Amino acid sequence: MNSITVSHSDLKSSSGEQVRAAIRSGSYDGHTAGLAAGKLQCNLAILPEEYALDFLRFCQRNPKPCPVVGVSDTGSPNLPTLGHNIDIRSDVSKYRIFRDGVLNGEVMDVSDVWSDDLVTVALGCSFTFENALLRNDIPVRHIETGRNVPMFRSNIDLAPAGRFAGQMVVTMRPIPEEQVAQAKAISSKFPQAHGSPIAVGDPSQIGIADLSKPDWGDAVEVRAGEIPVYWACGVTPQNVLLDAKLPICITHSPGHMLISDVAEDAETTILPKN
Repeated sequence: MNSITVSHSDLKSSSGEQVRAAIRSGSYDGHTAGLAAGKLQCNLAILPEEYALDFLRFCQRNPKPCPVVGVSDTGSPNLPTLGHNIDIRSDVSKYRIFRDGVLNGEVMDVSDVWSDDLVTVALGCSFTFENALLRNDIPVRHIETGRNVPMFRSNIDLAPAGRFAGQMVVTMRPIPEEQVAQAKAISSKFPQAHGSPIAVGDPSQIGIADLSKPDWGDAVEVRAGEIPVYWACGVTPQNVLLDAKLPICITHSPGHMLISDVAEDAETTILPKN
């Protein structure tokens, strides 16, 4: 694996395939916010087949935090509905490996722990609709400042399925008060990327004590005239998987998404090459 040689700014104008190539080669291990504009970014949950059906039921019952955009064949590292050359073992800049509900490490490649019974579930990510916000001159603070989006545990209960249950994780973006309605309308057009916000304003209404202390990602400033806006977050299934204490599961590290070849506003219809 190469030493890290490519920066986030170096990749700003790269295609999704080019970003994945940099990640696969070991040249980039950073977050993917703001990269490959126009392409669907995905959260990941990789788990043994015996638990996959209940997990998919959980996602179906909780589509805001868990919008399913792709599912692999058992044992296959490919996601042909999201891109022709995706290798899920190496195309994410940082993975988390959990064993029996305990974080076992963060790595840039999971080939050495891959097995023939694993199923990959890809879930839409809010990074996708951020590009639409920017195109409409709505500021996205963490992109402006080169940070990862702040993510928080909430007190919003989720509908359980089998051994999967828990509370929603949310992302927060400070939006100018006069643009909140527009941000709601824009994000609602991206149901595969969490859709419209789940709350606006006072963080205590959803169980957040301090916006300056996110559970994941980086804190961002909420300026005068701005209102905190909260969206469902794809880190939610990571918490749920952790609490389920599966013998093994693999996720992306927060903010380190799989970049697909699918347009952010399209159905996931890429087909395998014949």
